[in-house]
Amino acid sequence: MSVGFGNKNETLKVSINKKEINRIIKKYKKAKKIMKSNLYQVQVMDGTETYISNLIKEAEGDPPDI
Repeated sequence: MSVGFGNKNETLKVSINKKEINRIIKKYKKAKKIMKSNLYQVQVMDGTETYISNLIKEAEGDPPDI
């Protein structure tokens, strides 16, 4: 079995901006709500859906097409 990053019992101090986390959570909840809607399913079938597609491209590292 490999050791990984070592067997050091060091602590890591990380500061996380709560406003940024809340913004990401809000964006995620909005995306999930849109994906559950019937209108989203129709837009996917028509090929006119852009919001979720842009979020997926952003997550993959590609800039969204605007």
